[in-house]
Amino acid sequence: MKKNKEIIISYYENLWNNKDKSFIDKLLDENIVFRGSLDIETQGKQEFENYFDMIIEAIPNLFHAVELMITEEDVVSARAVYNGTHMGKLLDFEPTGNRIRYHGASFFKIANDKIIEIWVLGDLNSLNKQLSK
Repeated sequence: MKKNKEIIISYYENLWNNKDKSFIDKLLDENIVFRGSLDIETQGKQEFENYFDMIIEAIPNLFHAVELMITEEDVVSARAVYNGTHMGKLLDFEPTGNRIRYHGASFFKIANDKIIEIWVLGDLNSLNKQLSK
């Protein structure tokens, strides 16, 4: 279980916070399934990378602050706070320049030291209010 927790720490720190896309290949299974709060579902590494690029283009300084992580067998859950500045189009929202901060929880399934599934639940009500200002 410790190895699984380290994989998720790397996912947040290296991929998202450091914006190092080489960690897509290092951490994600070829057939990764991602279900996100923004009504986006991806299948496979390339679709996940497209999602990653869209988010980073919209919020280039996005930072994931993990507050809590729980592991059980092949599942890791993480509670996080997402912070950044809305600088590019995000879904139907044109750039606002607003600082955003909202909470979420992610659930990861791991097999053979790779993430095979991610399910993210974010506080979209809070995010939408901040993007609408």
